[in-house]
Amino acid sequence: MRAVIWAARRIRPTFRFRRNFVCDSIWRGHDFWLNANQRTIYSLSIVAEIRRCRHPWYMMHRAISTDAAKVTNGELNGGGPLLEYERRVASGDLLDGDACQLDTLGELQRLYDELVDNAEACRLDRYATSEKAGRSRWLWSRFIPQLSFAPVKGLYLYGGVGTGKTMLMDLFFDQLPSNWRKRRIHFHDFMLSVHSRLQKHKGVADPLEVVAGELSDEAILLCLDEFMVNDVADALILNRLFKQLFTNGAILVATSNRAPDNLYEGGLQRDLFLPFIATLKDRCVIHEIGSAVDYRKMTSAQLGFYFVGKHLSVLLKQKFQELIGDEIAVPQEVEVVMGRKLQVPLGANGCAYFAFEELCDKPLGAADYFGLFKKFHTLALDGVPIFGLSNRSAAYRFVTLVDVMYENRGRLLCTAEGTPVELFDRIVTIADAQQMAPRTSSRSRKSDDSDICVDNELGFAKDRTISRLTEMNSREYLEQHAETFGGKDKAAVHS
Repeated sequence: MRAVIWAARRIRPTFRFRRNFVCDSIWRGHDFWLNANQRTIYSLSIVAEIRRCRHPWYMMHRAISTDAAKVTNGELNGGGPLLEYERRVASGDLLDGDACQLDTLGELQRLYDELVDNAEACRLDRYATSEKAGRSRWLWSRFIPQLSFAPVKGLYLYGGVGTGKTMLMDLFFDQLPSNWRKRRIHFHDFMLSVHSRLQKHKGVADPLEVVAGELSDEAILLCLDEFMVNDVADALILNRLFKQLFTNGAILVATSNRAPDNLYEGGLQRDLFLPFIATLKDRCVIHEIGSAVDYRKMTSAQLGFYFVGKHLSVLLKQKFQELIGDEIAVPQEVEVVMGRKLQVPLGANGCAYFAFEELCDKPLGAADYFGLFKKFHTLALDGVPIFGLSNRSAAYRFVTLVDVMYENRGRLLCTAEGTPVELFDRIVTIADAQQMAPRTSSRSRKSDDSDICVDNELGFAKDRTISRLTEMNSREYLEQHAETFGGKDKAAVHS
């Protein structure tokens, strides 16, 4: 009896919490994570050290172990992103994150547990909800409306570049049951799909409602990476689209570099976009990853295939030829959405060659770049310029190109007029421009100040692009690319 009372006294402090995950007691060399919703205790054996993460609402202790974390009483919960994260850290697959990442993991684990608890109410099981699918269910709902919000709110994660948002969301997504109606997709790709479906249902009384019905039939849980609105056509339909999705029971998990209030800042007809921000806040928990660490820059940071300087076209073509081997590069054609086609000047063995002007100075967009990387895994891009006011449109396309390339784990060979940081040196936000103003007197003004581009959206996006270009030219990224695409050109990583 005394042992029971002693144990109760030792574990009692763990119940002082305001969130789902608490840990405030160490018991015989183990660190216990208590999940209040699931009545489950996870045991993480202590080997190296205990790290304490202070949070306004609770104190969290976490043990880093060389052994994979084990579930000691997990009958009610099969795991989740938190345990998988510990397993990957223990195995060396992941770097140990900072307090901000751990806090975000707590939010993802909370959402995971709520979804498991409410799986039936959320209609997540695709086999239990496949009686009426697609447009037939939409037609049926005209006679018997089935409008219901999900009992679980989604999650909107935002923060600086390279802080692990995509990695954490993917880790969460991978732990979800395979029979759930779930979808993970890049925001650009998602909106392309929406516009393509709208075109398909042209002539229907309300095509947007039909599209929302199709999307929610296919996936109740929607994970969107890199939520960024810079297109007026997207901005004007997002509120109606997501209102209908949420009404159909959809649950959104999204990552972004921008806080909800800063989405589409300075965009055309933004007043029509503002209701979407209210809808987003109503149906999602908003969580900021406050980390200042850019984990992409913690790679080997070698130059890879990024060549700085002018008149390096011969070198780029030489590297391109090495990658395609004995194959002969010829002009090719890539199919894009809605019947459009993209002309590839030279392509062979999964590698495409473009001059910068052919890919970023023409009226192309995300659809064209997604089409390109469905057929090619490597892009040789000749002549990336320094960006400024005079080529702002090209800068936007280059940012989108890098986003799509990174999403598809593509490889970039390029010649550029400067390093990734130097390429965007003249792109600034309004706040940056205001700080520069006192120094730009007529006496000290530089000759190239006239090409300074003040653009909030591009000013925020440039940090993500610089970070991704840095990682894409690291040894780790290139080795992963070689493994992903069959190891055919693994030797090229070391050239």
